Amino acid sequence: MGGLTETDIRKLISYRHELHAHPELSLEETWTSAFVKERLLELGVTVHDKIGGHGVVGVIKGRRPGPAVALRADMDALQIDERSGPAYASQFPGKMHACGHDGHVAILMGAGMLLARTRDFAGTVYLVFQPAEERLGGARMMIEDGLLDRFPFQRIFGLHNWPGLPVGEVMVHDGPVMAGTSEFDLSFSAEGAHAAMPHLTGDPLLAGGHFLTGLQQAVGRAIDPYEPAVATVGSFQGGHAQNIIPQSAELKGTLRAFRMETLELLRDRTRSIAQSAASIASCGFDLMFDDPPIPPVVNTPAERDLMRQAVKQAGLTASEGAKKPTMAGDDFGLFLQHRPGAYVWIGNGPVMPDGGLHQPAYDFNDAAVRPGAELLAKTAEIALAKDTNLNRSTN
Repeated sequence: MGGLTETDIRKLISYRHELHAHPELSLEETWTSAFVKERLLELGVTVHDKIGGHGVVGVIKGRRPGPAVALRADMDALQIDERSGPAYASQFPGKMHACGHDGHVAILMGAGMLLARTRDFAGTVYLVFQPAEERLGGARMMIEDGLLDRFPFQRIFGLHNWPGLPVGEVMVHDGPVMAGTSEFDLSFSAEGAHAAMPHLTGDPLLAGGHFLTGLQQAVGRAIDPYEPAVATVGSFQGGHAQNIIPQSAELKGTLRAFRMETLELLRDRTRSIAQSAASIASCGFDLMFDDPPIPPVVNTPAERDLMRQAVKQAGLTASEGAKKPTMAGDDFGLFLQHRPGAYVWIGNGPVMPDGGLHQPAYDFNDAAVRPGAELLAKTAEIALAKDTNLNRSTN
């Protein structure tokens, strides 16, 4: 399998810029999925769309029958006003590709270019373009819509761009890569009263304050100190005047851990703390979790090793960093509940001011398209060859 040509790269970058200019939020990826479908058809790839909503799967069959492998990219944007400045910046106020999913789509397109050009492999490669990765669990939607039965792959691989990691470097973690997540919405309610008459009402703000501090104590006192965990309240809204005890207060937050058992323990403690805080402040409360939670991304050993082999064969550099995982989440872990796989970070270059992931000045680095595409294509090629040889040896 050869590499991408300069013409290929220019085309992929133009795709990326067009996607960047037309960001669509989770569950809204109508234009994006149609764009992906059209580009895949131009490559001569068989396309299936509307899988789990706006999901798209491209099917590339090799010259010989054999096993199957999946490569995945996410497609959705974030609800952020862009301040990155390029000519191809978002055309839609309040929406931008602030996590590089436009780049991930271009990378997977590039892998498809390489694999469809020669088809010099045994088996099938499924290009999985997933919607709704940001919080809404689009991977689950695709799985529930029959992805695994309709496209029976044995392994799945993916990547995420990583600001701060040099372009051309790849970090392959030994186990945990990204955390499992559980988001929550909590409201406290009471009758409300004048601030001078607190005895006439419960106090939702007081309840919220007790909850906020209690949640941090849960991490410090309920979780094994050797077990990474995070509980963060990102929004606390309540009241509008200095002399009124409001009728309600709303808090939104996230729980994160590298093991589902730890995540479930955090959810249990969150419920208990909310109930106790409400009791202390004489309030009612309503707590809602996103159910079920998103599991952590944990590389399986064999697939991790395959990606490390692909890094070398693609002529890329394996990062020599500490390989620490991140508490950021990704619903790729939902695929890993059903199939073995691996997920890597590919360098996006230096971090610009306000230019980290989920920041308004972020932009995907076009220089990462070639290494990302060639890495995924090489990974698929190596995985299929390994499975084909294994099947021969057992027959």
